[in-house]
Amino acid sequence: MCGIIGVIGTRQAAPLVLESLRRLEYRGYDSAGIATLVNGHIERRRAPGKLGNLAAVLETTPLSGTTGIGHTRWATHGAPTEGNAHPHGTARVSIVHNGIIENHAELRAELEAAGQVFSSETDTETVAQLVDLYLKQGMAPVEAAGAALRRLEGAYALAMVFAGHPELMVGACHGAPLAVGFGEDEMFLGSDALALAPLTRRIAFLGNGDWAVLSRTGAVFLDATGAEVKREVKLTALSGAAVGKGNYRHFMEKELHEHPGVIGDTLHQMVDPATRAVNLPKLPFDPAKLSRVSLSACGGAYFAAMAGRHWLEEIARLPADVDVASEFRYREPPVIPGSLGVLVSQSGETADTIAAMDYMRAQGMPVLSVVNVPESTMARASDVVMQTVAGPEIAVASTKAFTAQLTVLACLAIAFARARGTIDQAREAALTQALLTVPAAAAEVLDQAATIQRVARRVAEARDVLYLGRGANYAIALEGALKLKEICYIHAEGYAAGEMKHGPIALIDKSVPIIAIAPSGPLFEKTASNVQEAAARGGQIIVLSDAVGAEKLRSISVDAIVMPTVDPFVAPILYAIPVQLLAYHVAVLKGTDVDQPRNLAKSVTVE
Repeated sequence: MCGIIGVIGTRQAAPLVLESLRRLEYRGYDSAGIATLVNGHIERRRAPGKLGNLAAVLETTPLSGTTGIGHTRWATHGAPTEGNAHPHGTARVSIVHNGIIENHAELRAELEAAGQVFSSETDTETVAQLVDLYLKQGMAPVEAAGAALRRLEGAYALAMVFAGHPELMVGACHGAPLAVGFGEDEMFLGSDALALAPLTRRIAFLGNGDWAVLSRTGAVFLDATGAEVKREVKLTALSGAAVGKGNYRHFMEKELHEHPGVIGDTLHQMVDPATRAVNLPKLPFDPAKLSRVSLSACGGAYFAAMAGRHWLEEIARLPADVDVASEFRYREPPVIPGSLGVLVSQSGETADTIAAMDYMRAQGMPVLSVVNVPESTMARASDVVMQTVAGPEIAVASTKAFTAQLTVLACLAIAFARARGTIDQAREAALTQALLTVPAAAAEVLDQAATIQRVARRVAEARDVLYLGRGANYAIALEGALKLKEICYIHAEGYAAGEMKHGPIALIDKSVPIIAIAPSGPLFEKTASNVQEAAARGGQIIVLSDAVGAEKLRSISVDAIVMPTVDPFVAPILYAIPVQLLAYHVAVLKGTDVDQPRNLAKSVTVE
């Protein structure tokens, strides 16, 4: 969610920090700020709202100095105001922070009793005031930082600069990611590798509980006890080139049009087109000996995991359960021998999913992660990583990463099925061949912009929308409803079609569009029957089906998006695209902030 950048070197820091913060806008934020050392003194510029507001402030009152820190904040403690924007600090120290300091209330009471004067509502200022108190008591900056870190409880990534010390920056993390970047006669801190990509490709990630002392010429890494440790410097694969919209109006529109390429690239790394076999990375376990798979994720990734569970059970005959990550560890599920943990995440930094991983590890489960960022905390801590080759995803609402996750999970189910003997080589080849048809079919869906825009005009007028699906397509109904809520601010719900008669059918009247995800296949007739029930109550039926299915439902539908005919196995991947496109076009009609919808963050790095 929040973004951190720090620069210590020979160039003017503020322009470098501002440009790097622009690369972190995708994470979601509602205020921003920069602090630099100017002739040894700390000066700050902060603004609520978008980075353009901060840029305007800097245009009017520039910041000089070659050492600086910056931050994009997503409000947790305190409203998104200038006073609550980061950096926080005093005349002696300035700090930016991701995460939540859980014992901030106790620390604040203690500090106020000691005479420290607070100026914000944030938990972050507690850290700054604690460091300031130690500095007042005569501690040197590094000593004061270490003493403060030992008092903190919670998840955090921090960057600090100190008045009178232009050659010093301190970074620390516990339960939130932080990376150190190595340049030529300059050093950097960043909350992820993408922020550092235009500055350097040489990056070292702090371990959990680590802190680092940076000068212009290098970094010293310390563990939670203060002992010096080594951290490997790696070359990141991320490009320093700016991520632009090209000729598209929004990042989301651009990313929607990248579906065919992303699905194809993801398949290319996993499927041998000659043998039609799925190739997995080296596994530290035998899929044939697995007794159960526990999948966990948040948001849209959770819906991808739901489809993955369906495939694992149907094709690989492997019992599976799926949990919202924020609930997983709190119900303390018992782990039977032979269980595998599978995590799904775009960013690899989602706090709840990382906490689920920690629980799995504590129970002795091997962990396989489906993740889009190979340098992420989740990827680095997993036993096996299956990367979604989606590239940077800037829009807050995930699109191409979702279809890439589905593609990886479908391949995983096929590979596990083959290893367990539940399918033979011929069936594996048929299923992988079905997957290989999806990129071309996805391109056909993107060509239906006029039809989808027509449907969008009908949906944009609605106050409530229902999505129906069965089997793995129930997950796509949930994804469609989520996208409509996220970027259009329309109340929408996804239901397993057979559940309509158990209560939700009472919601239906002639003002409610009902979007039926009903590809031809084994579950079509059952879905059609449920749709008939909704039509009989006056619902406006909008059908997503292939030509055969759309024709069968034509008499009860007010509109249809006719899809390419594909194997039912891969339909969820393909049908995710029109439900996302529909939400996009509705959002455009309603004039909402498509790429950065209100109240949302790209990567939720606090619980």
